[in-house]
Amino acid sequence: VQLQASGGGLVQAGDSLRLSCAASGRTFSSYAMGWFRQAPGKEREFVAAISRSGGSGYYTESVKGRFTISRDNAKNMVYLQMNSLKPVDTGNYYCAASGRLPDGNYQAIGWYDYWGQGTLVTVSS
Repeated sequence: VQLQASGGGLVQAGDSLRLSCAASGRTFSSYAMGWFRQAPGKEREFVAAISRSGGSGYYTESVKGRFTISRDNAKNMVYLQMNSLKPVDTGNYYCAASGRLPDGNYQAIGWYDYWGQGTLVTVSS
C-alpha cells in the first residue's frame, strides 16, 4: 500500500483544514487507517484512527470534539477534518495503514505497516 497525504497549510487559530490521504491498491478496506503528527523537536504522536469499515473512530483526548476522521473505501481515501485549530496542533501529519489483526492497537506507531509522507500543518496564533 502506498499512501499520499495532502491538504496541509498555514492557517490561523480557529480555522479549519481537511487533510486527505490517498491509498493505492485494491484492498484498502482491509486496512485500519490512522493519522499521526509530529511537532518540531517532539516525537510522533497518535491523533486519530478509523476502523476498516469506517464505523468506528478513535481520537487522542486533545482533539476530541474538534477533529473527525472518515474514510471512503470506494475511493481509497481517508480524511481528517480539523476544526478550531490551535497552535499546538502544528506539525507534520502522517497517514498510516495497518493490516494487522486483531484490531485495537490504534495508538501504537509500531502497529502500522505503511506510512505516507507528511503534510505540514502550521497554525498561527
